[in-house]
Amino acid sequence: MFGKKKTAGLTFVAPGTKLSGESHFAGEALIGGEVYGNISSTDKITIEADGYVEGELNCDELKVAGHFKGKLKCGKLIITSTGTVEGELACESMEIFEGGQFIGMRVKEEVALLNSFDAQQAEIEGELQTG
Repeated sequence: MFGKKKTAGLTFVAPGTKLSGESHFAGEALIGGEVYGNISSTDKITIEADGYVEGELNCDELKVAGHFKGKLKCGKLIITSTGTVEGELACESMEIFEGGQFIGMRVKEEVALLNSFDAQQAEIEGELQTG
């Protein structure tokens, strides 16, 4: 009645938990364990100090205190003093705190990121067919 915004709840991946495959978070996600695969969210994802994410990630905002490895597309990236981001990323804004690490390549547009991924997939499939 008063225009209350409906929000999805917080998803928490606890330390010691390992998930693999395709994951979509409707609301905010806090990752303290390990997640592998394709991950998407319409909200903020936080990788805690002990958290590890590997794969393709698409979200509104990513805050990394742990480790991310792979391809990333987000609106805003924050790497804290304990965080490491390794791979390719396309983001509108990026902030790295002292001690934080970014190892990889930042592309200006997601098109370049996606094209390079498609080329790698085609190369892998070609190797599998000939091998």
